[in-house]
Amino acid sequence: MPEAKPTREQMVLDECQEAIGYRFGKPELLKAALTHTSGANTRLASNERMEFLGDSVLGLITCEQLYLRFPEYQEGELTKIKSVVVSRKTCAAFSQELGLGDFLFLGKGMNGHAEVPSNLLADVFESLVAAIFLDGGWDAAKEFVLDFVEPEIERVAAEAVGSNSKSILQQVAQREYGGTPRYLILDEQGPDHNKCFKVAAEINDCRFPPAWGKNKKEAELKAALNALAAINGEPVPHPSL
Repeated sequence: MPEAKPTREQMVLDECQEAIGYRFGKPELLKAALTHTSGANTRLASNERMEFLGDSVLGLITCEQLYLRFPEYQEGELTKIKSVVVSRKTCAAFSQELGLGDFLFLGKGMNGHAEVPSNLLADVFESLVAAIFLDGGWDAAKEFVLDFVEPEIERVAAEAVGSNSKSILQQVAQREYGGTPRYLILDEQGPDHNKCFKVAAEINDCRFPPAWGKNKKEAELKAALNALAAINGEPVPHPSL
């Protein structure tokens, strides 16, 4: 007797699992995660409840990473990074990266859309995180989430540190050196309307590698980053050649 031809639903679920790199023990969880309210018989059969759970799982995994990676950050600084890393916009981008919009089970009224709205894409990513958590547990969900979250944490944290490097250096200086950083202008070049400045951070007569900036503020931020790198024994990000 010939094998039964796979249904459209089975084909979609198989293709989705291939795309996300995770094989479900309970494919019905994936089906629920991909089902929008417009394509469900009841609201309870849609992905709304999974979205609720996935949002918390995603947030906890991200918070754990931030807490472990940045022991010198205060709660407010960690919250700012988290709010960007797990924002709706970011989740929608993760969803696009996986092509999840192609696997959604939508109602007839939604199928005519040329492009899946970003809010639906964000919802389905969170729902998928919940489905993996329910199917494979914390470790499976964490492994899946970190593939997306870790590069985003690095990017957002680098921007945050860059704009907040002076206050971070001040905290480190007070804690490690019992002093406050000073910023010394070592050189300036260019015409008055377009000067560049070479600045070094100094703590208790310990001067750190200087940095050039298009203005005093930028030079001080870069000098603070150089100081933080030197204190941590890392390569200086803005060498003044």
